[in-house]
Amino acid sequence: MTKIVPMEEAVAAIPEGALLALGGFAIARSPVAFVHEMIRQGKRNLTIAQCIGAFETDLLVGAGAVKRLIYAGGTLDRPGPLHNINRAIAQGTIEVSEYSGFSLALRFLAGSLGLPYLPAYTLLGSEILERLLQEKNPEVALGECPFTGERVVMLKALQPDYAIIHVPRSDPQGNAIIYGPCWDLEAALAAETIILTADEIFSGELTPQQAQEVAIPAPRVKMVVHQPYGAHPTSVYGKYDYDRRHIDEYVSCATTPEGMKKYLDKYIYGVSCFDEYLELIGGLRRIQELAADSLKKY
Repeated sequence: MTKIVPMEEAVAAIPEGALLALGGFAIARSPVAFVHEMIRQGKRNLTIAQCIGAFETDLLVGAGAVKRLIYAGGTLDRPGPLHNINRAIAQGTIEVSEYSGFSLALRFLAGSLGLPYLPAYTLLGSEILERLLQEKNPEVALGECPFTGERVVMLKALQPDYAIIHVPRSDPQGNAIIYGPCWDLEAALAAETIILTADEIFSGELTPQQAQEVAIPAPRVKMVVHQPYGAHPTSVYGKYDYDRRHIDEYVSCATTPEGMKKYLDKYIYGVSCFDEYLELIGGLRRIQELAADSLKKY
């Protein structure tokens, strides 16, 4: 049975105030098309959980959609900082819980395993832990190992309402194939509901090779949206490179609230769908310039 739905329908399923895990990592495999539609639909008061802040999260913050951010910092790599996130933190317009990347990954891991928490040595002696305890964060506590008596940090499981993950390939049932790094698997499997956006939909019964490549299995997936180049301007390993020209334009705009508004008006509110956005940034000719080298092995 197919789980493919239009983008508008998948985004409409996200309620106000939801806790979302987003699959992006800086400027790699970000669910940008999904976030564009979230902004167009006026989603608000969201909590975003993400190990490393990424392009699409900065977009959501810039559009005023985020109430709270749970993350471990981040940038847009060489193009520049996450201006909207940094500005919102400085101005106090969003709540922030900042962890190390590893400790946040452990929280997702606990959620994916169905555990209430995971004990760890990470964060011990760090300013991050000191700040979290001073803030009386209810998701972190100090404890003692019942076997060794050693001091440990207890990290509460993080179980998002929804995980939005962009993948290069999926079948209509939601068997997702991811090439390259899979940093977002624990976050996806920890979520109550997984929604995929996919560059490519392949049909037919899974071959043995395809079955071995499945990273997110169909039984865990609620909906699949077919959106070619849905991570633009970020990259998808084996499919296309990041669009440095567009990211540079974004960073320049995001430097000020006025510039960010112009970006949103042009590239998100000024189009009706992501396909129109792709035409606006240069269409097929520009997309082909970003194509991955087909001679390189995944």
